[in-house]
Amino acid sequence: MTETIVGEVIHVVAPADADEYELDPDLRSLAESRYILVCRKGGRPSWFERVVAFLRREPIEPVTLVAETAAEEGEELSVTVRETSVSGVYEVVE
Repeated sequence: MTETIVGEVIHVVAPADADEYELDPDLRSLAESRYILVCRKGGRPSWFERVVAFLRREPIEPVTLVAETAAEEGEELSVTVRETSVSGVYEVVE
């Protein structure tokens, strides 16, 4: 089953740099030669939305995407994804 996720990229792990991180073995096997994109679900909040989230004590909801193509930190994405067996990790469907 697929769904669309909108998110702001907050960190990128290139395939060549994956060995520098302590990745979950399941995530490592999913992302063998692909990019790992850690995103803030919902995109970049406005200043007002940040204040409201702080006052309501709503944490940032991160999601991890495994993608064939790279993205820049700070870039906002809207991608179609498929859930994986690893909780919170999705594969980008091209």
